[in-house]
Amino acid sequence: MKNTICSAVALMCGLAASAAQAQTAVQIYGIVDSGVAHLTNVNSAGDSITKVPSLTSSFPSRIGFRGTEDLGGGLQAFFVLENGLALDTGTQQQGGRLFGRQANVGIKGAWGTVTIGRQLNMTYISGLKTDVLGPHLFAIGSIDPYLPNARSDNAIGYMGNFGGFVLGATYSFGRDASAAGGPAATNCAGEVAGDSRACRQYTGLVGYETKAWGLNASYDRMNGNVGAAGGLTSSANTDIRKTVNGYVMFGPTKLGGGVVDRETNAATGRTDSDLYYLGVSHPIGAFVVDAQVARRETKNSANDVDMYVARLTYAMSKRTFVYTAVGRMDNKGASAVALDAGGTVGAGLGQNGVMVGLRHHF
Repeated sequence: MKNTICSAVALMCGLAASAAQAQTAVQIYGIVDSGVAHLTNVNSAGDSITKVPSLTSSFPSRIGFRGTEDLGGGLQAFFVLENGLALDTGTQQQGGRLFGRQANVGIKGAWGTVTIGRQLNMTYISGLKTDVLGPHLFAIGSIDPYLPNARSDNAIGYMGNFGGFVLGATYSFGRDASAAGGPAATNCAGEVAGDSRACRQYTGLVGYETKAWGLNASYDRMNGNVGAAGGLTSSANTDIRKTVNGYVMFGPTKLGGGVVDRETNAATGRTDSDLYYLGVSHPIGAFVVDAQVARRETKNSANDVDMYVARLTYAMSKRTFVYTAVGRMDNKGASAVALDAGGTVGAGLGQNGVMVGLRHHF
């Protein structure tokens, strides 16, 4: 009897150990970031405004859940659920989605990663290492709001790194299911029977990356459908971005830049533009200094824009940072691109801005 009991206890302990090994390791993480910004010429009368931004400060605020499970044989299953929030009011971002920044599940191994769900696409990923300002309030996302919001609903994605050579792609059956408005919600749910092009999107990336330098190119094509924003009101309408960018390290100093060629074939007509950007980032002890210049040239139009931004960040600890930034946006012709993401400016007017903020990671 004693041996039977011991055997049973040993079996139960063994099963418990196996179950523990098979459990998914879950991490809760996030960024809480907010500040105060002052902008000039927010309307045609030349008025100024001081405000707490909604879309972003130095980084968009978020809370996320990330889990992985070791499947053996070099394979891992994983999931990511990431919520974006506006810290000024506590409301949800990305068109009111609960997990609007990411909501996907996947599997990865030595051959790469396959992901299913709402996810970052290759336009977003291609700019990660070359845009030194990132999704800052004053940055190239003010000129092209899609760039820091390049995510796809209903998507299948692949990403692989083979000795520094990077390959990636996403394919979406319906790129944007939210109708709430803005760059992250353009009312193109797709998955329409009888129209395989409706709200389809595919993106691709090829590049080579090392610690010292990197170069990549990406392609992003999205189709429209009835009711979609941006004039893409037919599945025959398209918005295409082709990007080439790179970075190089000079010791701790990073130099990054690129060009985004955009061609929009909308119901209202065709527009072509090129967005150029070049930035530098340099650490000085607990400080980091970033600066960037950018220009958007719209073909066959006088409505060009130029942007100049400088930012200083101080690390109070490994998780807490304070920062300040100054910037200017020069609008030519009838252009009305605000310096601050999601803001306003009088048509043809230049806009100056200054901001201070606090960011904490957990």
